[in-house]
Amino acid sequence: MVDITHKSNTLRIATAQAIVKTSNQATIDAIKNDKVPKGNVFAMSKAAGLLGVKKTPELLPDCHPLPIEYAGVDFNIEGFDIKVTVTIKTIYKTGVEVEAMHGASVVALNMYDMLKPIDKGIEIHSIRLIEKKGGKSDFKKIDVNDIRAGIIVCSDSVSAGINTDASGKAIAHFLEDYNIEVASETVVPDDIQAIQKAVQKVLPHQNLIILTGGTGLSPRDVTPEAILPMLDKRIPGAEETIRRYGQDRMPFAFLSRSVVGIKDNALILTLPGSPKGVKESLDAVMPHLLHVFSILKGEAHG
Repeated sequence: MVDITHKSNTLRIATAQAIVKTSNQATIDAIKNDKVPKGNVFAMSKAAGLLGVKKTPELLPDCHPLPIEYAGVDFNIEGFDIKVTVTIKTIYKTGVEVEAMHGASVVALNMYDMLKPIDKGIEIHSIRLIEKKGGKSDFKKIDVNDIRAGIIVCSDSVSAGINTDASGKAIAHFLEDYNIEVASETVVPDDIQAIQKAVQKVLPHQNLIILTGGTGLSPRDVTPEAILPMLDKRIPGAEETIRRYGQDRMPFAFLSRSVVGIKDNALILTLPGSPKGVKESLDAVMPHLLHVFSILKGEAHG
């Protein structure tokens, strides 16, 4: 199965449709009047569809088992056609499109099985996804053309040429996936004044400043101390999300002192010094954190 361990739980909704075509009014009347020999068509087909939804990962090998937190089945008679609509909701890391389509297909197939003794011309048509919501693809698109990123690597060893930078490159690679321009990359030692000077230098030109390194507890880890006095507003929720996300993957993540906030209409993040820590921290808050740029323009949170 596809690896989804890097994803975060979000509300996912999918609606699928199937159309059952009967061949005459007598079939429709039998359904409406509950005269079908095998029983109540809508009640039994709904039950079959709910079972189908729940068993989707047992039958389709690449589907992840996930918590189904709502399943709705609706029927609408239009002439000789019966439109089946299945809506599925979950709060999870991956979507429920296949579960909704599988549910719709099982509902339709059960209707076919119940109605074929009285209607030899019955057919199933148009099993398709109507709508899906949730996840990265559904998040409101941000005009990334307005975002220019500056990366600052805080490391004594990289600054001295002893080690090579990997975390700054990891940030740049991550931003490439969002088509965000990386306008500058700077390396500074673990020194409060050096860090503040580097931020002040890029502030007039970049509105997304990401620092990596110096967020731990060693004597030379001073990045939060450098950044906190500079911020106009802090974003505690983003900081908490980064630590919570990391905690699910590595038990020592709660020791990180990552800071997120706003300075002069620029978004500033301080992230751990490891490429893995950088990637996990950005996975935790992106792309949702980019909504900050809409808010700074005066747009609603909505």
